[in-house]
Amino acid sequence: MNDTRQDSTTHFGYQTVEESRKAEKVAEVFHSVASRYDLMNDVLSGGMHRLWKRQTIELSGVRRGNQVLDIAGGTGDLSRKFSSLVGPEGQVVLADINDSMLKVGRDRLLDKGVAGNVRFVQADAECLPFPDNHFDVVTIAFGLRNVTHKDRAIESMLRVLKPGGRLLILEFSKPGNPLLSKLYDTYSFNFMPLAGKLITNDADSYRYLAESIRMHPDQETLKAMMEAAGFAGVTYHNMTGGIVALHRGIKP
Repeated sequence: MNDTRQDSTTHFGYQTVEESRKAEKVAEVFHSVASRYDLMNDVLSGGMHRLWKRQTIELSGVRRGNQVLDIAGGTGDLSRKFSSLVGPEGQVVLADINDSMLKVGRDRLLDKGVAGNVRFVQADAECLPFPDNHFDVVTIAFGLRNVTHKDRAIESMLRVLKPGGRLLILEFSKPGNPLLSKLYDTYSFNFMPLAGKLITNDADSYRYLAESIRMHPDQETLKAMMEAAGFAGVTYHNMTGGIVALHRGIKP
């Protein structure tokens, strides 16, 4: 008999690729943009990403002595603030699957004198290398849309949280207003690749990032995914008209 099995496929932006290749292709994107990631965030969001992250920190409820996991922590915006909140009794783990992003984040935090209570770990969100029931808070900001199996990642985050622990997912989402949605599409598929070309000499990576936003589950779908994984009390808060949403769930 002929073996007619094929590798499972998934999306990489609007492309269909073998699942085994998605992580590699996403890695290429972030290796390319790592050195100017912060600058591009400021340019593309008009600085709004700082406000979105500030609200995430406020709703996280992180307190002194907590154990916090910052997945896809990138250049360390959230980890830096969490470090000051947990104090010397607590610990923050900045985790990222991408070595280039992790190095940028580590160097940036070390330059700012943040080191004593922060660990840096290269880790895959789908199979987190941490014990069960370990963290008080887990966050993932603008990283979930790049994960191949989002359901597995959410289940992995549930596993490493302590009972009563909180997961916060900050991610681009779907604007509720049709006019805003149309304007956002025009901005994403025209300005983002152009800015990528001018600032990083890489239009393709920012074209992928725009496409990946469109392929990400909407607010209600992501809420249902978190509930299916076992999270309780799942809520979401739309920001900037739903361009970004912050989902929050509790481990029973």
